[in-house]
Amino acid sequence: MLTMIEVLKAILFGVVEGITEWLPISSTGHMILLDEFVKLNVSKEFLDLFLVVIQLGAILAVVVIYWNKLIPLSTKHGLHISRRKCKMWVKIIVASIPAGVVGILWDDVFTKYFYNYQTVAIMLILVGVVFIIIERSNKNKIAKIDSIDDISYGQAFLIGVFQMIAAIFPGTSRSGSTIIGGILAGTSRTVAAEFTFFLGIPVMFGASLLKILKFGFSFTGTEVMILIVGMVVAFVVSIIAIKFLMGYINMTSRYSDGTESHLVFWCLDILSEKHFLVNAIKRNFYSIPRK
Repeated sequence: MLTMIEVLKAILFGVVEGITEWLPISSTGHMILLDEFVKLNVSKEFLDLFLVVIQLGAILAVVVIYWNKLIPLSTKHGLHISRRKCKMWVKIIVASIPAGVVGILWDDVFTKYFYNYQTVAIMLILVGVVFIIIERSNKNKIAKIDSIDDISYGQAFLIGVFQMIAAIFPGTSRSGSTIIGGILAGTSRTVAAEFTFFLGIPVMFGASLLKILKFGFSFTGTEVMILIVGMVVAFVVSIIAIKFLMGYINMTSRYSDGTESHLVFWCLDILSEKHFLVNAIKRNFYSIPRK
């Protein structure tokens, strides 16, 4: 009975992780806050590991969704390696350096002093205000970079510095901070979001490996079950969340008529794949003359 309750808690943590990982809000911060109300019956050492490794389940969703964009090897026209994708991975590695160095050197210090609800509460408010200010100040600026291929190594490193901030302070959104870093570097929001998703792969694999090595491999059966359930739920929810987020980001470029109905008709796009009545509604809407 106790194990089942812990599994249900792990499912809840997985849902929270799967949603918040891809929004401009901190996934780690929200899980720390969740643990204040729904406490897992585990040791503090395992909880510290769980809050990081569960994010690996969410990151694996990126690998599945963007498999063709990520893997340099291709067998479509014979076996060959894509130089463009290899360059992209070099940029991702460059962007991972700041968070990687800081994590390896001072992970224990950050966990000890910053992994608490006080830090999370402060950073959620502070970083949220900063995000709003930066977003509004760059709202009407035209992006100079419309492809990951056009991101320079210096710009990739700058984006990585913004990710490092999130690695230090729970309550700071990793995806939110790196997207803001991308926007300040001159990328479009779509490019910044995609690069953020890809950047999470080496960072979270590295962070998870570091936590596992420090914890050791002496897991109990309950701990293994909690970890697997949390990761699987985070993976499934992330698949849905990523597709929703990317659809929303692309929405404004598709519906640029200046009306307030962008979100409504984007949702209709999703429904219209299997519903002819929705298609009829959309056709009638687009046939209305615009001033």
